[in-house]
Amino acid sequence: MNAASELKVFETDDGRLVYRDTGEGPLLLVLLHGGFLDHGMWDDQVPELARDHRVIVPDARGHGGSSNASRPFRHTDDLAALLRHLDAGPAVLVGVSMGGATALDTALEHPGMVRALVVSGAGTSEPAFHDSWSRQVLAEQARSLAAGDVAGWIDAFMLFAAGPHRTLDDVDGAVVRRLRAMTERTLAKHTADEPDRLVPVPDTWARAAKIGVPVLTVTGGIDSDDHLAMARRLARTVADGREASVEGTAHYPNMERPDAFGEILGNFLTDVFAREGGAV
Repeated sequence: MNAASELKVFETDDGRLVYRDTGEGPLLLVLLHGGFLDHGMWDDQVPELARDHRVIVPDARGHGGSSNASRPFRHTDDLAALLRHLDAGPAVLVGVSMGGATALDTALEHPGMVRALVVSGAGTSEPAFHDSWSRQVLAEQARSLAAGDVAGWIDAFMLFAAGPHRTLDDVDGAVVRRLRAMTERTLAKHTADEPDRLVPVPDTWARAAKIGVPVLTVTGGIDSDDHLAMARRLARTVADGREASVEGTAHYPNMERPDAFGEILGNFLTDVFAREGGAV
């Protein structure tokens, strides 16, 4: 089977959610993609993980093959609805960027569905940007959006793949092409005047201290100072937090160095569930 043949559709009251469902095993892993991307950002991880685990990889609403929202929604509620539909969980949620924020939100809003969290390139769904590089990139995105310059917006968005210490020429060309293709497909689903129907989850930083499941934050070693700080803050806020880094990568360490990311994830799973008295 290939990735396309493993795609399934969950029909909701507000359109469809597309997801990949593959592998078998006692442990359920849910891989959550970053903003403006889709399930394809996990293509390097899925075959290895699916050898021993069931792996679910959804396209978030408004991304990839999933429907755009026609009414207010929350990504965490979509994820919870999908897992209930599949009678699946609790799950280890592994998310990058927006996906990491969704994982954290789900531990707050639907805690019974979460067994552990791996959050990469994020803190909570209430990010804070202070360093000059991040603010410059966000300002360029805002300028391009206001001007209706889709290509300019994508060019600015792609800078997160390089981070503040490199140019895109320093990043593996195949990774850059994959990121750009996913972003272009997702943006093509939307219009400039489309309302933002995403409803925020409130008080995430204050509530995070009550998360009781193990939480691993994984950073790209040369990601922005803001993203590094948010991940560090999260690991030190939750009751059972730990940190790891994939050196030489920026905002998408699972794509730049999939083997290193996979080793960190595998070690975390082994450690966590050995302490539960079971095996991964």
